[in-house]
Amino acid sequence: QVQLVESGGGLVQPGGSLRLSCAASGGTFSRYTMGWFRQAPGKEREFVAAIHWSGGPTRYPDSVKGRFTVSRENAKNTVYLQMNSLKPEDTAAYYCAADRRSSGVATMYVAYDYWGQGTEVTVSS
Repeated sequence: QVQLVESGGGLVQPGGSLRLSCAASGGTFSRYTMGWFRQAPGKEREFVAAIHWSGGPTRYPDSVKGRFTVSRENAKNTVYLQMNSLKPEDTAAYYCAADRRSSGVATMYVAYDYWGQGTEVTVSS
């Protein structure tokens, strides 16, 4: 069974930065496409970033493109989300997820098989 544990969330002022980490155990992390999603209260889960198992192709929605960067270290079974120029609308619970089929770089949450418990990010002055 794959377990994913996020960390690095917290309170940050607008314009600030945070780096989220997601540590995986079990399974074969190096063969999974990894994604980040977020969900704000009363809103649907939203795709934030994804990275192919090879560390090559990445995808972002327009809402975070140029501000967020996803990366991974397969040797450490860890995926990261560097978030810069944070805005109040980035406030949400952030989840990492693993796609064990990895046929591409999926943006739909239904493509992901394993999920972490989430870490809270609050952007406020």
